[in-house]
Amino acid sequence: MCPVLFELGPLTVHAYGVFVAAGYLLALGWTLAEARRLGLDQGKVPDLGLWVLLGGFLGARLLYVAIHPLYFWAHPLEIVMVWKGGLVLFGGVLSGALLGLVFMRKMGLPLRPWLDALAPGLVLGQGVGRLGCLSAGCCYGETTDLPWGLVFTDPDSLARPLGLALHPTQAYHAASDLAVFALLVAVRSRVKVPGRLMGLGLFLSAAFRLLIECFRADFRGELGPFTVTQVLALGILGLGAGLLVHKPKEKKA
Repeated sequence: MCPVLFELGPLTVHAYGVFVAAGYLLALGWTLAEARRLGLDQGKVPDLGLWVLLGGFLGARLLYVAIHPLYFWAHPLEIVMVWKGGLVLFGGVLSGALLGLVFMRKMGLPLRPWLDALAPGLVLGQGVGRLGCLSAGCCYGETTDLPWGLVFTDPDSLARPLGLALHPTQAYHAASDLAVFALLVAVRSRVKVPGRLMGLGLFLSAAFRLLIECFRADFRGELGPFTVTQVLALGILGLGAGLLVHKPKEKKA
């Protein structure tokens, strides 16, 4: 069967930032609603979101640079040229989470309820942001003869090789994120132990990531037989499992 032709024009390629910004705003708006639903201080959401955004952006770029050390050693000025394609999602997740935790500790916010308030919005924002990956051609898949393969033809696209059908791994990521988001929204009222909603989101997101990694073809760093992102996904999977099974101790009266 013939693959679907997906031709990227310059406007589509440069729509990456638009999708990322839209994802951030949707995540922020959903977290505001979740904070209100859980009786948390909504006024802290914009500041928390800013810390997570700054940390996420910095970590995503630094991990990309770390994965390509020889290139950036030879082209140091390009470290700040993020528009040339160079953000690693899991680096952003880890550093954004770290700065978010610093902010919550600094403000004395209850950790687990806030994790649950953040969970659906984070996955929603990530799913929308993945459409930016699709438009730019980054995070591309292996060649395929499946009927939904995508053919990238624009020289500005980050996908390689051009002209051949590739697994639409960006769309796989977006679809899995939106599916996890829908599930979290569906079960949130039934999850009674604080922190478990975030645990569920982390576990499922990491599990999907490990599955989709099997179809990715872009370079993601190597740690022995594994890619850097596979190792990070396993760590996030374990963290999610820990939040799912661990029950916080009840405070004594």
